[in-house]
Amino acid sequence: MPARSSAADPDPAVRSAVRTALSVSVATGLYGVSFGALSVAAGLDVPQTMALSLLMFSGGSQFAAVGVVGAGGGIGAVVATAGLLGARNGLYGVQVAPLLGASGWRRLLAAHLTIDESTAVATAQPTPAATRAGFWWTGAGVFVLWNAFSLLGALLGDALGDPRRYGLDAAAGAAFLALLWPRLSGDDRRATRTVRVVAVAAAALALALTPVVPAGVPVLAAAALAVVVGALDGGGAGAGRGPGGGAGAGGGDDDAAPVVTP
Repeated sequence: MPARSSAADPDPAVRSAVRTALSVSVATGLYGVSFGALSVAAGLDVPQTMALSLLMFSGGSQFAAVGVVGAGGGIGAVVATAGLLGARNGLYGVQVAPLLGASGWRRLLAAHLTIDESTAVATAQPTPAATRAGFWWTGAGVFVLWNAFSLLGALLGDALGDPRRYGLDAAAGAAFLALLWPRLSGDDRRATRTVRVVAVAAAALALALTPVVPAGVPVLAAAALAVVVGALDGGGAGAGRGPGGGAGAGGGDDDAAPVVTP
């Protein structure tokens, strides 16, 4: 992790990004208890559960995989379902890669840590340094806590009962929704208005598709809608804008990193 992204960084934007990253990491990590418990209840053992958390590291895909296993599905159904949900991370990679400028082993690590939460925290930051801090701290924090609590949930297993009793099924979603607010408000009225329209349209599309298409498709459709609008808008909606409002991802700032794709 770059030294400039440390909690001791004097930049207030970086400190704020780190605080946000830590709070999101805790909320999301606690949800790992639910995954661990559901995984062993579906018939996987502890090593298999941990392999999913360590190697797949995509909550939606993991829950989809154990759901298919629990329903008696084969390996083909597991791969197809989990892969469909995991495809969204590829879209995230296109957005965050230009903002990080990672290379070598950091590029591979960034690809593994590109998830909903790290992308949301990173793209909500106002400066390039805060963006990098938000991404790395969120990605690393979620990875450590998700795996730790997945192990706890797997070891406790059925003793927990239904994880929804503890509200764990809502913790990650609530944290993620809280991250949307900075994207729906801002000084640029035109960009903010466009972002709000895209958010409402994407949500409506996802809700309309949910009853009629397989799991994962509504999320991908909503993301595709946002990408198309951002491309047509030329970045005016903020979809293709870097921290600080520069043109293009990371553009307009001497500290912006070169484009790479994880």
